[in-house]
Amino acid sequence: MFRALASVLLCCFFLEASFWVHFSYGDLTTCSGIVPMTERGDKISITDFGGVGDGQTLNTIAFRKAIYRIQHLRRRGGTLLFVPSGVYLTDSFNLTSHMTLIWLEVLLSKPLRGRECPGGRYMSFIHGDGLEDVVITGENGTIDGQGDIWWNMWRQRTLQFTRPSLVELVNSRGMVISNVIFRNSPFWNIHPVYCSDVVIRYVTIVAPPDSPNTDGIDPDSSSNVCIEDSFISTGDDLVAVKSGWDEYGIAYGHPSSYITVRRVTGSTPFAGVAVGSETSGGVENVLAENINLYNSGVGVHIKTNIGRGGVIKNITVSELFMENVRTGIKVAGDTGDHPDNNFNPNALPYVKDLTLKNIWGVNVQRAGWMHGIENATFTGICLSNVTLQGTTGPRPPSWNCNAIRGAAIEVSPRPCAELASVEQSGSCASHS
Repeated sequence: MFRALASVLLCCFFLEASFWVHFSYGDLTTCSGIVPMTERGDKISITDFGGVGDGQTLNTIAFRKAIYRIQHLRRRGGTLLFVPSGVYLTDSFNLTSHMTLIWLEVLLSKPLRGRECPGGRYMSFIHGDGLEDVVITGENGTIDGQGDIWWNMWRQRTLQFTRPSLVELVNSRGMVISNVIFRNSPFWNIHPVYCSDVVIRYVTIVAPPDSPNTDGIDPDSSSNVCIEDSFISTGDDLVAVKSGWDEYGIAYGHPSSYITVRRVTGSTPFAGVAVGSETSGGVENVLAENINLYNSGVGVHIKTNIGRGGVIKNITVSELFMENVRTGIKVAGDTGDHPDNNFNPNALPYVKDLTLKNIWGVNVQRAGWMHGIENATFTGICLSNVTLQGTTGPRPPSWNCNAIRGAAIEVSPRPCAELASVEQSGSCASHS
């Protein structure tokens, strides 16, 4: 069941260029300018289509009629769909291009309603495929997925299909999600897949720490994604960059690239910033900076596995603070399962050029765990200005390394020998 507390504005922005630009407003650096905003000249209300915000009336037909009208009339500059204050019950619905959706209070979703998507998934609550010029934003209204029903079915193994995300955008460009609260998603919260030029900013994402697979934001085989100024506290990775799963991701070959994660705060029993483990299409040019984590499992987790293939390179994490974390930094070549038995065990991932700098942690139980893959050593790992203090006790946090190679400058506690490469120390110094 989804229950969305509707104060969400889906604004539409028009994409004028498909390139990566960083803007700086005073001391506030932002990448959000990659999707400029457009005013809507045409405005309609959900009440014009029979919408009733009493928390009981089913408004699916009203939403679908309104969006159908936007799609087929094609007003110049797009259309703004306004949802007045109230509690609106609805099934899943599809967006269309060049639209703005504003709702000011609560949107509720019915359980287990909607068609199955290819690959055996329930359709996400808010879904878009092949769109451009769409934004989901508002005045911190809430979309509540009522995930406990779905989580219990998952625990009891009674689900027929994969649980739905709250928002899934596929093959789309020029998308903005901002000023929205996402609560209790059945599965991943925000999932842009095969998308480009996506801005996710000023969002709050919350779910209980024991809620299964409730990732916050998962850019998947997408490029030019900007994630900024958000709070995330869920039961799985806060932000996880992905790009396909084993032989299927290898065959499609669509990487995730130019991903920025900036000024994100949160808590999770898993990872704050993650890459993987589904990385078969490749992941490159990821920047995460000004991250604050507390009461979490892992600060940074780069994860992949045999059978994944793909290239993971040019990953930078900087200005990260963590408190009460089990493992500060984890790089693992043995993480994640496989979709079936058809994966190729000889398809080994290629991992290089990971830079982790200006990182501070307190009450960190283990400094780092870095295990690559035999015959596929992870190289070019650079740790610079990293201090991870342990909890009170006789043993400080330690490092455990295997099948990796890199350099470390000003790192405490003293890192493992695999991070003492003389030939790589010069390039690491240039990143400090």
